[in-house]
Amino acid sequence: MTTNPSKTSLLQQIFRILLGLNMLFAGVGHMTFLRAEFQAQVPDWTPFSKDFIVLASGVVEILLGLAMVIGTKYRVYTGLALALFFVLVFPGNIAQYINGIDAFGLDTDTKRLVRLFFQPVLIAWAMWSSGAYQYWIKHKNYRNLG
Repeated sequence: MTTNPSKTSLLQQIFRILLGLNMLFAGVGHMTFLRAEFQAQVPDWTPFSKDFIVLASGVVEILLGLAMVIGTKYRVYTGLALALFFVLVFPGNIAQYINGIDAFGLDTDTKRLVRLFFQPVLIAWAMWSSGAYQYWIKHKNYRNLG
């Protein structure tokens, strides 16, 4: 398995780095100045404390952010991991909407609902900017030929 299976354009590289920097910012926010707001998004049904989940996800965000910014050798796998991460944290966004939790300036049901539709954009951004989408399509087509 090759570690750098598809080339990315300069635009993809710029967007990959921007996404990585945003993840670094969010990860630091999890552990510091945005900690309470992130805790408000954690669903009550989670088996761990809200603080543990916020801190652990902050560590993951920092690691994925760093990998998106500097980890070009494994960028496809980082993009896949980040896309999966966005899927895994989506229940927090749903909980924020369902429970009417005000956080991050999302102080109306309309704003919270619109936020739900941004999650697929983040998933697509991670997949596209890292080259993971091209990698997935290429390997999907190979499986269909065999």
